[in-house]
Amino acid sequence: MNESPITKQLDFEKGGGILPAIIQDSDTRQVLMLGYMNREALNKTLAEGRVTFYSRSKERLWTKGKTSGNYLTIKEIKIDCDNDTILVQASPAGPVCHTGSDTCFDETNENQHFLQHLERVIQQRRDEPSGESYTSSLFRKGINKVAQKVGEEAVELVIEAKDDNDDLFLGEAADLMYHYLVLLAAKGKTLKDVIQVLESRHK
Repeated sequence: MNESPITKQLDFEKGGGILPAIIQDSDTRQVLMLGYMNREALNKTLAEGRVTFYSRSKERLWTKGKTSGNYLTIKEIKIDCDNDTILVQASPAGPVCHTGSDTCFDETNENQHFLQHLERVIQQRRDEPSGESYTSSLFRKGINKVAQKVGEEAVELVIEAKDDNDDLFLGEAADLMYHYLVLLAAKGKTLKDVIQVLESRHK
């Protein structure tokens, strides 16, 4: 198996041929587990797109999920400043821990930054249109239609704010937030851009 540029950059000698590999959910950014990789394990991981570790106790390679089916699909691999620790950002197919827990630290793997996740999904629908996607259909109709939808949702939110139905109010608030994110994407802007303006005003 050919050695990847990432493997060549890492200093495996520091760990006696084995380096720690931190596994992080590429979507939620939650740390899922810690494993170890040698050169062969990392090269196999990169070649197959699924995380493979080196078992220090059994002295052999093992692919995470081979028994349970809960594979870890690679999204990106990074290395630290000392070239002796691996950060693997992956998408889990199910619970990561053998106990059935989402993570090996007994934490729930929840997205703490859902708005950023939703924003990425909206941007994907813009850049890779799908015929069945409502979001893609909005982009196809153009900026005027998107802006109009934001205005309509804002009016509906104001109307619901005057009543006492929390479910309807929150539903309209969610609709407005979603269409607002679509409008930002249509303008080529992001939540981060808006946050920077708010931060500058706060200062």
